[in-house]
Amino acid sequence: MTGDSALRIIATSASEQDVGLVMQEIGQRARSAARKVALSPADQRNTALVAMAKALRSHSARILAANTQDLADGLKAGLSAAFMDRLALDEKRLAAMADAVADVAALPDPLGRVLAEWTQPNGLRFERVATPLGVIAVIFESRPNVTADAGSLCLKSGNAAILRAGSDSFRTSTEIAAAMREGLEAAGLPGDAIQLVPTRDRAAVGEILTGLGGNVDVVVPRGGKSLVARVQSEARVPVFAHLDGNCHVYVHGKANLAMARDILLNAKLRRTGVCGAAETLLVDKACAVTHLAPLVTALLEAGCAVRGDRATQAVDARVTPASEEDWSTEYLDRIIAVKVVAGLDAAIDHIERYGSHHTDAIVTASNAAAARFLAEIDSAIVVHNASTQFADGGEFGFGAEIGIATGRMHARGPVGVEQLCSFKYRVHGAGQTRP
Repeated sequence: MTGDSALRIIATSASEQDVGLVMQEIGQRARSAARKVALSPADQRNTALVAMAKALRSHSARILAANTQDLADGLKAGLSAAFMDRLALDEKRLAAMADAVADVAALPDPLGRVLAEWTQPNGLRFERVATPLGVIAVIFESRPNVTADAGSLCLKSGNAAILRAGSDSFRTSTEIAAAMREGLEAAGLPGDAIQLVPTRDRAAVGEILTGLGGNVDVVVPRGGKSLVARVQSEARVPVFAHLDGNCHVYVHGKANLAMARDILLNAKLRRTGVCGAAETLLVDKACAVTHLAPLVTALLEAGCAVRGDRATQAVDARVTPASEEDWSTEYLDRIIAVKVVAGLDAAIDHIERYGSHHTDAIVTASNAAAARFLAEIDSAIVVHNASTQFADGGEFGFGAEIGIATGRMHARGPVGVEQLCSFKYRVHGAGQTRP
Protein backbone atom coordinates (compact mmCIF):
# COMPACT_ATOMS: atom_id res chain seq x y z
CA MET A 1 0.00 0.00 0.00
CA THR A 2 1.42 3.40 -0.93
CA GLY A 3 1.82 6.16 1.65
CA ASP A 4 -0.81 8.17 -0.23
CA SER A 5 -3.48 5.48 -0.20
CA ALA A 6 -2.78 4.55 3.42
CA LEU A 7 -3.21 8.17 4.44
CA ARG A 8 -6.52 8.42 2.65
CA ILE A 9 -7.82 5.19 4.20
CA ILE A 10 -7.01 6.57 7.65
CA ALA A 11 -8.69 9.85 6.69
CA THR A 12 -11.85 7.98 5.76
CA SER A 13 -11.83 6.07 9.03
CA ALA A 14 -11.59 9.32 10.99
CA SER A 15 -14.95 10.42 9.62
CA GLU A 16 -16.54 7.10 10.52
CA GLN A 17 -15.11 6.45 13.98
CA ASP A 18 -14.91 8.28 17.24
CA VAL A 19 -12.02 10.76 17.12
CA GLY A 20 -10.67 9.42 20.40
CA LEU A 21 -10.41 5.89 19.05
CA VAL A 22 -8.74 7.08 15.86
CA MET A 23 -6.21 9.12 17.82
CA GLN A 24 -5.42 6.24 20.17
CA GLU A 25 -4.73 4.05 17.13
CA ILE A 26 -2.48 6.72 15.65
CA GLY A 27 -0.55 6.89 18.93
CA GLN A 28 -0.08 3.12 19.03
CA ARG A 29 1.10 3.06 15.42
CA ALA A 30 3.51 5.90 16.10
CA ARG A 31 4.99 4.11 19.11
CA SER A 32 5.53 0.95 17.10
CA ALA A 33 7.09 2.89 14.24
CA ALA A 34 9.29 4.88 16.61
CA ARG A 35 10.93 1.70 17.84
CA LYS A 36 11.81 0.64 14.30
CA VAL A 37 13.07 4.06 13.28
CA ALA A 38 15.19 4.37 16.43
CA LEU A 39 16.94 1.11 15.61
CA SER A 40 17.38 1.84 11.90
CA PRO A 41 20.86 2.65 10.60
CA ALA A 42 21.66 6.24 9.69
CA ASP A 43 22.10 5.33 6.00
CA GLN A 44 18.55 4.01 5.82
CA ARG A 45 17.11 7.15 7.42
CA ASN A 46 19.14 9.30 5.04
CA THR A 47 17.94 7.27 2.06
CA ALA A 48 14.38 7.88 3.20
CA LEU A 49 14.98 11.62 3.49
CA VAL A 50 16.37 11.80 -0.03
CA ALA A 51 13.36 9.83 -1.25
CA MET A 52 11.05 12.23 0.59
CA ALA A 53 12.64 15.22 -1.11
CA LYS A 54 12.23 13.48 -4.48
CA ALA A 55 8.57 12.70 -3.76
CA LEU A 56 7.89 16.32 -2.79
CA ARG A 57 9.28 17.46 -6.13
CA SER A 58 7.44 14.82 -8.16
CA HIS A 59 4.12 15.59 -6.44
CA SER A 60 4.52 19.36 -6.71
CA ALA A 61 1.49 19.79 -8.98
CA ARG A 62 -0.80 18.02 -6.51
CA ILE A 63 0.63 19.87 -3.53
CA LEU A 64 0.26 23.27 -5.19
CA ALA A 65 -3.27 22.45 -6.38
CA ALA A 66 -4.23 21.58 -2.81
CA ASN A 67 -2.61 24.79 -1.60
CA THR A 68 -4.65 26.81 -4.11
CA GLN A 69 -7.80 25.36 -2.57
CA ASP A 70 -6.60 26.11 0.95
CA LEU A 71 -5.77 29.68 -0.03
CA ALA A 72 -9.21 30.16 -1.59
CA ASP A 73 -10.86 28.93 1.59
CA GLY A 74 -8.61 31.15 3.68
CA LEU A 75 -9.56 34.18 1.61
CA LYS A 76 -13.25 33.41 2.08
CA ALA A 77 -12.70 32.94 5.82
CA GLY A 78 -11.02 36.35 6.06
CA LEU A 79 -7.63 35.11 7.25
CA SER A 80 -5.16 37.90 7.95
CA ALA A 81 -2.43 38.78 5.47
CA ALA A 82 0.14 37.27 7.84
CA PHE A 83 -1.76 33.96 7.97
CA MET A 84 -2.17 33.92 4.19
CA ASP A 85 1.54 34.53 3.72
CA ARG A 86 2.43 31.61 6.01
CA LEU A 87 -0.10 29.40 4.24
CA ALA A 88 0.94 30.20 0.67
CA LEU A 89 3.19 27.92 -1.36
CA ASP A 90 4.58 28.47 -4.84
CA GLU A 91 7.15 26.64 -6.95
CA LYS A 92 10.02 28.44 -5.24
CA ARG A 93 8.82 27.77 -1.69
CA LEU A 94 8.03 24.15 -2.49
CA ALA A 95 11.47 23.65 -4.03
CA ALA A 96 13.02 25.19 -0.91
CA MET A 97 10.97 22.79 1.22
CA ALA A 98 12.28 19.78 -0.72
CA ASP A 99 15.83 21.13 -0.56
CA ALA A 100 15.51 21.52 3.22
CA VAL A 101 14.49 17.87 3.56
CA ALA A 102 17.49 16.80 1.47
CA ASP A 103 19.73 19.06 3.57
CA VAL A 104 18.60 17.24 6.70
CA ALA A 105 19.86 14.01 5.16
CA ALA A 106 23.31 15.57 4.87
CA LEU A 107 23.50 16.46 8.56
CA PRO A 108 25.63 14.31 10.88
CA ASP A 109 23.76 11.48 12.56
CA PRO A 110 22.69 12.81 15.98
CA LEU A 111 22.12 9.36 17.47
CA GLY A 112 24.75 7.42 19.35
CA ARG A 113 26.90 10.50 19.94
CA VAL A 114 28.91 10.25 23.12
CA LEU A 115 28.04 13.50 24.88
CA ALA A 116 30.34 12.90 27.84
CA GLU A 117 32.45 10.10 29.25
CA TRP A 118 34.46 9.56 32.39
CA THR A 119 35.92 6.81 34.56
CA GLN A 120 35.36 6.50 38.29
CA PRO A 121 38.12 5.43 40.73
CA ASN A 122 36.56 1.96 40.94
CA GLY A 123 37.21 1.46 37.20
CA LEU A 124 33.62 1.87 35.98
CA ARG A 125 33.51 3.78 32.70
CA PHE A 126 30.46 5.99 32.09
CA GLU A 127 29.15 7.33 28.78
CA ARG A 128 26.25 9.72 28.20
CA VAL A 129 24.88 8.83 24.75
CA ALA A 130 22.32 10.60 22.55
CA THR A 131 19.06 8.71 21.97
CA PRO A 132 15.71 9.58 20.33
CA LEU A 133 12.93 11.20 22.34
CA GLY A 134 10.37 8.76 20.93
CA VAL A 135 7.07 10.10 19.57
CA ILE A 136 6.80 13.82 18.91
CA ALA A 137 3.43 15.45 18.27
CA VAL A 138 3.47 18.73 16.35
CA ILE A 139 0.32 20.87 16.35
CA PHE A 140 0.44 23.68 13.81
CA GLU A 141 -1.83 26.13 12.06
CA SER A 142 -1.19 27.82 8.74
CA ARG A 143 2.34 26.65 7.92
CA PRO A 144 2.16 23.60 5.63
CA ASN A 145 5.97 23.55 5.42
CA VAL A 146 5.96 22.36 9.05
CA THR A 147 4.74 19.00 7.74
CA ALA A 148 7.99 18.52 5.86
CA ASP A 149 10.29 20.21 8.36
CA ALA A 150 8.93 18.34 11.36
CA GLY A 151 8.69 15.01 9.58
CA SER A 152 12.24 15.14 8.28
CA LEU A 153 13.80 16.31 11.56
CA CYS A 154 11.94 13.68 13.56
CA LEU A 155 13.06 10.94 11.19
CA LYS A 156 16.69 12.08 11.17
CA SER A 157 16.74 12.01 14.98
CA GLY A 158 15.15 8.56 15.12
CA ASN A 159 11.71 9.70 16.26
CA ALA A 160 8.18 9.18 14.99
CA ALA A 161 5.98 12.21 14.29
CA ILE A 162 2.27 12.80 14.75
CA LEU A 163 1.36 15.97 12.86
CA ARG A 164 -1.87 17.84 13.44
CA ALA A 165 -2.40 20.51 10.76
CA GLY A 166 -4.83 23.37 11.17
CA SER A 167 -8.00 23.34 9.09
CA ASP A 168 -6.63 26.20 6.97
CA SER A 169 -3.67 24.14 5.70
CA PHE A 170 -5.29 20.69 5.87
CA ARG A 171 -5.37 19.87 2.14
CA THR A 172 -1.81 21.05 1.51
CA SER A 173 -0.44 19.27 4.55
CA THR A 174 -2.24 16.05 3.60
CA GLU A 175 -0.50 16.00 0.21
CA ILE A 176 2.89 16.81 1.74
CA ALA A 177 2.48 14.06 4.34
CA ALA A 178 1.56 11.57 1.62
CA ALA A 179 4.83 12.37 -0.17
CA MET A 180 6.78 12.00 3.06
CA ARG A 181 5.23 8.60 3.77
CA GLU A 182 6.05 7.54 0.22
CA GLY A 183 9.71 8.33 0.87
CA LEU A 184 9.69 6.37 4.12
CA GLU A 185 8.22 3.28 2.54
CA ALA A 186 10.58 3.49 -0.44
CA ALA A 187 13.47 3.16 2.02
CA GLY A 188 11.88 0.25 3.86
CA LEU A 189 10.85 2.24 6.92
CA PRO A 190 7.29 2.29 8.34
CA GLY A 191 5.04 4.94 6.87
CA ASP A 192 3.52 5.35 10.31
CA ALA A 193 6.69 7.11 11.42
CA ILE A 194 5.09 10.26 9.95
CA GLN A 195 1.33 10.46 10.45
CA LEU A 196 -0.89 13.42 9.70
CA VAL A 197 -3.99 13.54 11.90
CA PRO A 198 -6.73 12.74 9.36
CA THR A 199 -9.42 15.06 10.68
CA ARG A 200 -10.09 18.77 11.12
CA ASP A 201 -12.00 18.02 14.33
CA ARG A 202 -10.52 20.11 17.15
CA ALA A 203 -11.14 17.25 19.55
CA ALA A 204 -8.03 15.64 18.07
CA VAL A 205 -5.89 18.35 19.69
CA GLY A 206 -7.33 17.55 23.11
CA GLU A 207 -6.60 13.88 22.58
CA ILE A 208 -2.98 14.61 21.71
CA LEU A 209 -2.55 16.77 24.80
CA THR A 210 -3.55 13.82 27.00
CA GLY A 211 -0.52 11.94 25.64
CA LEU A 212 -2.53 9.27 23.76
CA GLY A 213 -2.18 6.68 26.48
CA GLY A 214 1.49 7.35 27.09
CA ASN A 215 2.40 7.19 23.40
CA VAL A 216 3.35 10.87 23.00
CA ASP A 217 6.64 11.97 24.56
CA VAL A 218 6.65 15.69 23.71
CA VAL A 219 4.31 18.21 22.05
CA VAL A 220 5.45 21.10 19.85
CA PRO A 221 2.85 23.79 19.03
CA ARG A 222 3.43 26.02 15.99
CA GLY A 223 0.80 28.70 15.71
CA GLY A 224 -0.90 31.70 17.25
CA LYS A 225 -0.93 32.76 20.85
CA SER A 226 -4.26 31.08 21.64
CA LEU A 227 -3.08 27.70 20.33
CA VAL A 228 0.23 27.82 22.18
CA ALA A 229 -1.44 28.99 25.39
CA ARG A 230 -3.91 26.11 25.22
CA VAL A 231 -1.17 23.56 24.63
CA GLN A 232 0.95 24.89 27.49
CA SER A 233 -2.07 24.92 29.80
CA GLU A 234 -3.59 21.53 28.98
CA ALA A 235 -0.71 19.29 27.93
CA ARG A 236 0.07 16.35 30.19
CA VAL A 237 3.39 15.79 28.44
CA PRO A 238 6.42 18.09 28.02
CA VAL A 239 6.05 21.03 25.59
CA PHE A 240 8.61 22.81 23.39
CA ALA A 241 7.09 26.19 22.51
CA HIS A 242 7.13 29.95 22.50
CA LEU A 243 4.04 32.01 23.26
CA ASP A 244 5.01 35.22 21.43
CA GLY A 245 7.71 36.46 19.10
CA ASN A 246 7.94 40.02 20.42
CA CYS A 247 11.42 40.73 19.03
CA HIS A 248 13.44 43.94 19.42
CA VAL A 249 16.10 45.83 17.49
CA TYR A 250 18.08 48.16 19.74
CA VAL A 251 20.12 50.82 17.94
CA HIS A 252 22.90 51.68 20.37
CA GLY A 253 24.54 55.09 20.56
CA LYS A 254 27.56 53.82 18.62
CA ALA A 255 25.57 52.20 15.80
CA ASN A 256 26.41 52.82 12.16
CA LEU A 257 23.29 54.43 10.66
CA ALA A 258 23.42 52.67 7.30
CA MET A 259 23.89 49.29 8.96
CA ALA A 260 21.09 50.01 11.42
CA ARG A 261 18.72 50.97 8.60
CA ASP A 262 19.46 47.83 6.60
CA ILE A 263 19.12 45.54 9.62
CA LEU A 264 15.92 47.21 10.79
CA LEU A 265 14.14 47.06 7.44
CA ASN A 266 15.07 43.41 7.00
CA ALA A 267 14.18 42.49 10.59
CA LYS A 268 10.75 44.11 10.32
CA LEU A 269 9.72 43.74 6.69
CA ARG A 270 11.46 40.78 5.03
CA ARG A 271 8.53 38.64 6.18
CA THR A 272 6.24 40.26 8.72
CA GLY A 273 4.36 37.05 9.57
CA VAL A 274 7.29 35.07 10.97
CA CYS A 275 8.04 34.84 14.68
CA GLY A 276 11.51 36.37 14.18
CA ALA A 277 10.14 39.61 12.74
CA ALA A 278 11.07 42.67 14.78
CA GLU A 279 8.10 44.29 16.53
CA THR A 280 9.82 47.07 18.51
CA LEU A 281 12.64 49.47 17.63
CA LEU A 282 14.58 51.02 20.50
CA VAL A 283 16.82 53.97 19.64
CA ASP A 284 19.47 55.17 22.08
CA LYS A 285 19.09 58.77 23.18
CA ALA A 286 22.80 59.25 22.42
CA CYS A 287 22.19 58.87 18.68
CA ALA A 288 18.53 59.89 18.42
CA VAL A 289 19.36 63.28 16.87
CA THR A 290 21.11 61.65 13.91
CA HIS A 291 19.47 58.22 13.71
CA LEU A 292 15.82 58.41 14.81
CA ALA A 293 14.34 60.44 11.95
CA PRO A 294 16.11 58.52 9.14
CA LEU A 295 15.09 55.17 10.63
CA VAL A 296 11.46 56.22 11.12
CA THR A 297 11.32 57.70 7.62
CA ALA A 298 12.75 54.51 6.11
CA LEU A 299 10.07 52.43 7.85
CA LEU A 300 7.23 54.73 6.78
CA GLU A 301 8.43 54.93 3.19
CA ALA A 302 8.59 51.13 3.08
CA GLY A 303 4.91 50.99 4.00
CA CYS A 304 5.30 50.21 7.69
CA ALA A 305 3.06 51.96 10.20
CA VAL A 306 4.94 53.42 13.15
CA ARG A 307 3.56 53.76 16.66
CA GLY A 308 5.91 55.80 18.78
CA ASP A 309 6.58 57.57 22.04
CA ARG A 310 6.59 61.39 22.16
CA ALA A 311 10.15 61.68 20.89
CA THR A 312 9.33 59.50 17.91
CA GLN A 313 6.09 61.33 17.16
CA ALA A 314 8.03 64.58 17.10
CA VAL A 315 10.17 63.54 14.11
CA ASP A 316 7.29 62.73 11.72
CA ALA A 317 3.60 63.64 11.75
CA ARG A 318 2.72 60.22 10.33
CA VAL A 319 3.75 58.49 13.56
CA THR A 320 0.77 57.60 15.76
CA PRO A 321 0.98 57.43 19.58
CA ALA A 322 2.11 54.12 21.07
CA SER A 323 0.04 52.72 23.92
CA GLU A 324 1.33 50.64 26.80
CA GLU A 325 -0.03 47.59 25.02
CA ASP A 326 2.05 48.27 21.92
CA TRP A 327 5.31 47.56 23.74
CA SER A 328 4.25 43.93 24.32
CA THR A 329 2.42 43.30 21.04
CA GLU A 330 3.46 40.80 18.39
CA TYR A 331 1.95 42.48 15.34
CA LEU A 332 2.91 39.99 12.62
CA ASP A 333 2.06 42.85 10.29
CA ARG A 334 3.56 45.99 8.75
CA ILE A 335 3.43 47.80 12.11
CA ILE A 336 6.24 48.57 14.54
CA ALA A 337 6.52 50.28 17.92
CA VAL A 338 9.38 52.78 18.34
CA LYS A 339 10.82 54.23 21.55
CA VAL A 340 13.82 56.36 22.49
CA VAL A 341 15.66 54.90 25.51
CA ALA A 342 18.17 56.57 27.81
CA GLY A 343 20.93 54.03 27.17
CA LEU A 344 21.95 50.38 27.30
CA ASP A 345 20.54 49.82 30.79
CA ALA A 346 17.17 51.24 29.76
CA ALA A 347 17.11 49.13 26.61
CA ILE A 348 17.84 45.96 28.57
CA ASP A 349 15.19 46.84 31.14
CA HIS A 350 12.60 47.49 28.42
CA ILE A 351 13.28 44.20 26.63
CA GLU A 352 13.21 42.21 29.85
CA ARG A 353 9.92 43.85 30.86
CA TYR A 354 8.04 43.65 27.57
CA GLY A 355 9.86 41.06 25.48
CA SER A 356 8.94 37.42 24.98
CA HIS A 357 12.48 36.00 25.30
CA HIS A 358 12.50 34.95 21.65
CA THR A 359 15.03 36.98 19.59
CA ASP A 360 16.51 40.40 20.30
CA ALA A 361 19.24 42.31 18.47
CA ILE A 362 21.67 45.14 19.17
CA VAL A 363 23.27 47.26 16.46
CA THR A 364 26.53 48.79 17.69
CA ALA A 365 30.21 49.25 16.92
CA SER A 366 30.98 48.90 20.62
CA ASN A 367 32.11 45.39 21.51
CA ALA A 368 31.69 46.19 25.20
CA ALA A 369 28.05 47.21 24.73
CA ALA A 370 27.39 44.17 22.57
CA ALA A 371 28.95 41.86 25.16
CA ARG A 372 26.71 43.25 27.90
CA PHE A 373 23.60 42.99 25.73
CA LEU A 374 24.36 39.39 24.73
CA ALA A 375 25.07 38.44 28.34
CA GLU A 376 22.19 40.22 30.04
CA ILE A 377 19.27 39.76 27.64
CA ASP A 378 17.65 36.48 28.68
CA SER A 379 16.26 35.50 25.29
CA ALA A 380 16.62 32.23 23.42
CA ILE A 381 18.48 34.07 20.64
CA VAL A 382 20.48 37.28 21.03
CA VAL A 383 22.04 38.96 18.00
CA HIS A 384 24.79 41.50 17.40
CA ASN A 385 24.77 43.50 14.15
CA ALA A 386 22.41 41.23 12.22
CA SER A 387 18.70 40.85 11.55
CA THR A 388 16.35 39.08 13.95
CA GLN A 389 15.02 37.16 10.94
CA PHE A 390 18.00 34.84 11.25
CA ALA A 391 15.98 33.16 14.01
CA ASP A 392 15.55 30.08 11.85
CA GLY A 393 16.95 26.58 12.13
CA GLY A 394 18.07 26.55 8.51
CA GLU A 395 20.07 29.74 9.04
CA PHE A 396 21.70 28.14 12.09
CA GLY A 397 22.88 25.24 9.94
CA PHE A 398 20.33 22.85 11.45
CA GLY A 399 18.86 22.00 8.02
CA ALA A 400 15.41 22.99 9.26
CA GLU A 401 13.62 23.46 12.55
CA ILE A 402 10.59 22.03 14.26
CA GLY A 403 10.01 25.34 16.04
CA ILE A 404 11.60 27.94 18.29
CA ALA A 405 11.59 27.14 22.00
CA THR A 406 11.80 29.94 24.55
CA GLY A 407 11.60 27.78 27.66
CA ARG A 408 14.65 26.85 29.69
CA MET A 409 14.22 23.08 29.92
CA HIS A 410 15.97 20.77 27.45
CA ALA A 411 15.57 22.74 24.21
CA ARG A 412 15.92 26.48 23.61
CA GLY A 413 16.04 28.45 20.37
CA PRO A 414 15.66 26.62 17.03
CA VAL A 415 14.72 23.01 17.70
CA GLY A 416 16.73 20.86 15.31
CA VAL A 417 17.85 17.25 15.28
CA GLU A 418 20.12 17.53 18.31
CA GLN A 419 17.34 19.11 20.38
CA LEU A 420 15.04 16.22 19.41
CA CYS A 421 17.34 13.79 21.18
CA SER A 422 17.48 12.69 24.79
CA PHE A 423 20.26 10.55 26.26
CA LYS A 424 20.97 7.48 28.26
CA TYR A 425 23.97 6.31 30.28
CA ARG A 426 26.09 3.35 29.30
CA VAL A 427 28.15 1.92 32.13
CA HIS A 428 31.08 -0.42 31.39
CA GLY A 429 32.49 -2.58 34.11
CA ALA A 430 34.87 -5.47 34.69
CA GLY A 431 33.00 -7.34 37.40
CA GLN A 432 32.68 -4.50 39.94
CA THR A 433 30.15 -4.87 42.74
CA ARG A 434 29.04 -2.14 45.12
CA PRO A 435 30.22 -2.52 48.74
